Amino acid sequence: MAHVNSLRCRECGREYEVAAIFTCEWCFGPLEVAYDYDAIREAISPEKIANGPLSIWRYADLLPVDRNPAVDLGAGFTPLVRADRLAAELGLGEVWIKNDTVNPTNSFKDRVTSVALAKALELGFKVAACASTGNLANAVAAHAAHAGLQSFVFIPADLEQGKVVTTAVYGGNVVAIDGNYDSVNRLCAELADTYPWAFVNVNIRTFYAEGSRTLAFETAEQLDWQAPDHVVVPIASGSLLTKIRKGFDELVKVGLLDEANVRVSGAQAEGCSPVARAWIDGTDTIKPVKPDTIAKSLSIGNPADGYFALDAVRETGGGLSAVTDDEIVDGMVLLARTEGIFAETAGGVTIATLKRLAAEGVVRPDERVVAYVTGHGLKTLDAVVDRGRPTAVIAPTLDAFHDAFPPEQFDH
Repeated sequence: MAHVNSLRCRECGREYEVAAIFTCEWCFGPLEVAYDYDAIREAISPEKIANGPLSIWRYADLLPVDRNPAVDLGAGFTPLVRADRLAAELGLGEVWIKNDTVNPTNSFKDRVTSVALAKALELGFKVAACASTGNLANAVAAHAAHAGLQSFVFIPADLEQGKVVTTAVYGGNVVAIDGNYDSVNRLCAELADTYPWAFVNVNIRTFYAEGSRTLAFETAEQLDWQAPDHVVVPIASGSLLTKIRKGFDELVKVGLLDEANVRVSGAQAEGCSPVARAWIDGTDTIKPVKPDTIAKSLSIGNPADGYFALDAVRETGGGLSAVTDDEIVDGMVLLARTEGIFAETAGGVTIATLKRLAAEGVVRPDERVVAYVTGHGLKTLDAVVDRGRPTAVIAPTLDAFHDAFPPEQFDH
């Protein structure tokens, strides 16, 4: 913790002690971690990072918790895949996919949960909890089991069954709420005031959100300590986008990058697009919406960091778009067909948005582009079940195969 100075309000700048608090008592703005970047610059180097673990904890000097006791299931250092076939189909030059589908519970939420629960242990909590649209529920249940913590995860009752099963299997308490995510989140805010539990996205949120920065750190390291020109990031609460932007800027502050002029674009589903709608309307007012989309992991109708995400897109010269459910499925299939990466619906939102922004000229062919794919397609099979049929059903004979697939169609 030598490299953390305090917690600081993102609105008014007031500083607070390092504790399980997340809101400024003066202006009610969100708090974030304030680091001692000079101390980090002295402590960190590419060589030190390269010799660290193959997880987010290789960047321990940039994280707001002690390395021990880290809660480490191996989250992070996921592949950055050169996507030339996808780029060709979209008319782009250099495209990379940051493939977070291969994390321990198959989404980027393992990153933030690892940091949050490490901090919870450091602060003496015995119970881990969260409000979730699914991926965070998986991650909290798994990491709590690994850390020996009791867990309570709260989810909307209409969540995809796959995400319910892959949460309950870890043995914690899974509580389904008759309502959408925003209703779940409101209940969890009340519970956090009632019980001495570590709600990772409520009272521990200040530390939890910092784990997302590791996506920027890894991207730069995997590009041989260079920043991309443009990134496309899915938006739920908006925190992921703002922290990726912050992460690139921090690498310059601590001397790991010479510069980071990264354009940041955001991706939302049309059925839950309050940030994209504000962008399209040219306003700073983000109006809450009732989610109605297959991309349930992005279904936050009242995004806590929506304004900050909107501001980050504007400041960096990026763009925002909202894509339909049909476009989402097409995006999932396009990524799988061209690059062999099966993304959940949130990944379909990212790829569909990349496709649209490329067609509009917002993402340019002369840019090095990174698209963040944050969860595995096995979590949302229902979305593509109609695309997952056998090519043919035939009798077990060579003639039947040739009838279905005439030999002359093949290259010899």
